[in-house]
Amino acid sequence: MVEKSLKVEGMTCDRCANRVRQALYALEGVREVEVSLEQKEVRVCMEREVPFDLLKSAVEEQGYRVVS
Repeated sequence: MVEKSLKVEGMTCDRCANRVRQALYALEGVREVEVSLEQKEVRVCMEREVPFDLLKSAVEEQGYRVVS
């Protein structure tokens, strides 16, 4: 498994977290998504490498900003 962490700004509630989870789960290869609203972080576990730009685009299409 490959794991990446993303710092995401703009998530403020469980609804935000669910939108981000759904967007990332829709990507081929993503197996697990954990969202921490307190730390403004999203941890993504993948069965194979998914390009950072693809992860970033999926999150930003939901209206949030990936800062790293």
